[in-house]
Amino acid sequence: MYLEIKNVTLLYDRAMVLNEVGLRVNEGELVSLVGPNGAGKTSLLRAVSGLVKWEKEITKGTTLGKISITGSVLFNGEEMTELRAHQIARRGLILCPERGRPFREMTVMENLQAGALLCKDKGVAADTIEMVYSLFPILKDRTNQLSGSLSGGERTMLSIGRSLMSQAKFLLIDQPSTGLAPKIKEDLFQRINEVHGLGITILLVEQDVSFAFDLASRNYVMSRGKIIAEGTSSELLDDELIRKTYLGL
Repeated sequence: MYLEIKNVTLLYDRAMVLNEVGLRVNEGELVSLVGPNGAGKTSLLRAVSGLVKWEKEITKGTTLGKISITGSVLFNGEEMTELRAHQIARRGLILCPERGRPFREMTVMENLQAGALLCKDKGVAADTIEMVYSLFPILKDRTNQLSGSLSGGERTMLSIGRSLMSQAKFLLIDQPSTGLAPKIKEDLFQRINEVHGLGITILLVEQDVSFAFDLASRNYVMSRGKIIAEGTSSELLDDELIRKTYLGL
């Protein structure tokens, strides 16, 4: 098992955000996680990538409330829950956050170079930039443009490209199509499929169920902090209760 999440529970004060969540992703898979807004999908990715642990540390002793997280996250057989976010990233497990979140006052090239800080081989970094530009030609056209002026789709592509610069083995991609027009979505998901074709494992959190199900080999459905269904796209779409109640289809 490449990524195995077991019984992850997350509370902010008394509010339960994740309730004994468990899922698995095999090496080389593209798996989707779907569900309504507020289901806990983004919180799960933050927990897996170490950001909840970081948030817990920086709010300790403040009036912002108590954060409690329990459970297990195994990546490539190693327990991640005691590691810091940068240590998890060094192992190749990389989060691509919603809306891309580039360093807005830096150019596209500078953002990509920042992503390469974990790569010690300058030759490998240079080759990876060329690979990113071949996957996302629009980024090459925007090389010297400030990232804050990019469109939503371009920011998402830059986020994925920056992750690849870190020599990512596994991408956690959070809601890449948020706010994008249908044609831009279609192009973006084609690019994600090409990234997967490079041998990179992906857990994709997405609101657009149709696009997610077209890409993924397996899917999980989350609601109110729990995984309530798992299956192939056809299995889940054949379940009328799941389709109408949780997928909105």
